[in-house]
Amino acid sequence: MRPRQFFASRPVFTHGEFVTAHTGQGRSEHTSNAILAQYVAAGKLTRIRKGLYAAVPPGVDPQKAMPDPYLVATHAKDDAVIGYHSALEFLGKAYSVWSRVQYVTASRVRPFSFRGSEFVGIQASAPVKGLEDFGGGVLRRPHAGGQVRVTSLERSLVDLMHSPARGGGWEETWRSLELVEFFDLEAVARFTIQLGSALTSARVGLFLELHEEELMVEEKHLQILETRSPGQPRYLDGQRRPGTFVPRWNLVVPEFLLQRQWEEMG
Repeated sequence: MRPRQFFASRPVFTHGEFVTAHTGQGRSEHTSNAILAQYVAAGKLTRIRKGLYAAVPPGVDPQKAMPDPYLVATHAKDDAVIGYHSALEFLGKAYSVWSRVQYVTASRVRPFSFRGSEFVGIQASAPVKGLEDFGGGVLRRPHAGGQVRVTSLERSLVDLMHSPARGGGWEETWRSLELVEFFDLEAVARFTIQLGSALTSARVGLFLELHEEELMVEEKHLQILETRSPGQPRYLDGQRRPGTFVPRWNLVVPEFLLQRQWEEMG
């Protein structure tokens, strides 16, 4: 594939992707690097950070070109998957819109920013870090002329219950997940179990029980999670806020969450 064709078909791409495609035509990596430098100098490509590029649409100032942030995050690492609150945003189920884009990766990475967006890599949880697609629930969706990898609604629910701070705290996480009309509850249980966290099992179970009617939750779904919940009382989160003890899940849950007190403020 000629460079111009490659850039036209890849709105965002990595150095490695271009070199692989270009050297496959019998050219050297040195030649590939020279072509990239030439196109950047000509304003046809913009360098997002080391090893990451975006094509500049015709007629657009390369200093103002805004590559799609979800494509940027998907290409931030070879294994990157849009996750947590950003997955809900991409799937149209987030209560608030952020300028921060989160992606899951097996590596420890530093955040970086580009033209108003912050890209935050989150290392996958230890039980799933070495698994294919980090344990599953990864969708591949065409988007903005490219393709993104993003966690499903079911996987996002479990990940956010495992790490609610990644969703902006309990209120934002709760209100975002309540925008989802349907979950595959077998998939939710499967993703919860593979994390091996009793606290996460209880949090997921609590959320499902409180939305039993809307989400068509059956007792069998709750029982799977109940058997894996903590054996001793736990606070819902590390802040140890007082609240009501919910025996089934052995959780002390803050009143603002149980009573949805944000609705009173609204």
